Amino acid sequence: MLEIKILGSGCANCIKLANLTKEAVDELGLEANIEKVTDMQDILSYGVMRTPGLVVNGEVKASGRVPKKEEIKEILQSV
Repeated sequence: MLEIKILGSGCANCIKLANLTKEAVDELGLEANIEKVTDMQDILSYGVMRTPGLVVNGEVKASGRVPKKEEIKEILQSV
């Protein structure tokens, strides 16, 4: 099972990234635990200075932008 974390304060882009990630997981038929991380200390512990951030299995895959759904799918399939 994939461990996915969406890093962000709950801003519009963070919500958009969370929604796109869930859609990508559903469309790929993957099993994943998606968690929203809003605590700044936790976010900074990943080295992310700009949100939103996408972390898959402990590795930062994107930060400071919202990747397109197709890019998220490619990220999820490559882990």
